[in-house]
Amino acid sequence: MKTDLSYIKKLIKLLDSSDLSEIEIEEEGIKIRVVKNNPAENILSHPQMIHYAPPQIQQAPITSQQTSQAEDKPATIDKSPAKNNIVEIRSPIVGTFYRSPSPSADSYVKVGQSIEKGNVLCIIEAMKLMNEIESEHSGKIIKICVENAQPVEYNQILFLLEP
Repeated sequence: MKTDLSYIKKLIKLLDSSDLSEIEIEEEGIKIRVVKNNPAENILSHPQMIHYAPPQIQQAPITSQQTSQAEDKPATIDKSPAKNNIVEIRSPIVGTFYRSPSPSADSYVKVGQSIEKGNVLCIIEAMKLMNEIESEHSGKIIKICVENAQPVEYNQILFLLEP
């Protein structure tokens, strides 16, 4: 059995591209075990497994009625046919959502505010690390889908943006 780095990298790629959570191989007295990172797992015990991905952006339909009801509080998305193209800004990690850099500071963004690509939208705290989430698009914030200091899941919609 090969024990070189390229073989281990191939095992990691195989694990990443599958639904498996771990791979263990034992050959000629050599044992290799690769375990996929579980976001719910305590990452502090495995600091080498911390993974950060940029926010996921997807186009989603929204009705004109929803646009007129845009408020500065959480809301659900209607799945009815679209009249406008709306960009969903999603959480890249599991953590706690914060609208401002500190409790006494103003929010990074508000409903109705125009933003530019690269503007900080919020902070997501994960394992005591504060991760600034930046916009990958310019446009107008039409909805903030999460309340301040609430937990968020990976890929959860945080903001709706009108390009």
